[in-house]
Amino acid sequence: MSGTFATVDEYIGSFPPETQEVLQEMRRTIHRVVPDAGEKISYQIPAVTAQGRVIVYFAGWKHHVSLYPVPDGDEDFERLVAPYRASKGTLKFLLKEPVPYGVIETVSRRLLDQHGASA
Repeated sequence: MSGTFATVDEYIGSFPPETQEVLQEMRRTIHRVVPDAGEKISYQIPAVTAQGRVIVYFAGWKHHVSLYPVPDGDEDFERLVAPYRASKGTLKFLLKEPVPYGVIETVSRRLLDQHGASA
C-alpha cells in the first residue's frame, strides 16, 4: 500500500487479493451495522460515516488489518476485545489467523450507539 487514495475501492484495490477479501468483509460487516453509511478516505484510510460523522475507520497492513477507535466498554466488552488490542484506540487482527468479524460488528455497533446515530 502506498500513495494517496480517492476512494475506499481504490484503497482496498491496492492490497494483495487475500487482504482485499478481508478488507471487503470488514467493510460489509460494518455496513450491516450502519446500513445507510457513507464512506470516505480520511487520514489515508477508509472511514465509515453516519449522518456525516465518522463512526469507524479500518485499515490494511502487510500482516494485519486494524479497526479504530476502540470504544469504552464494560468488563464483557473489554474481555472480547482484549486479544486484539494493539493500543488504547486500535484493534489489530492478524491476517494469518481467522478474522473475528463478530468482534468488528460489536465494536461498530457500540461506536454507532456512542455517536447517537443508531439506525
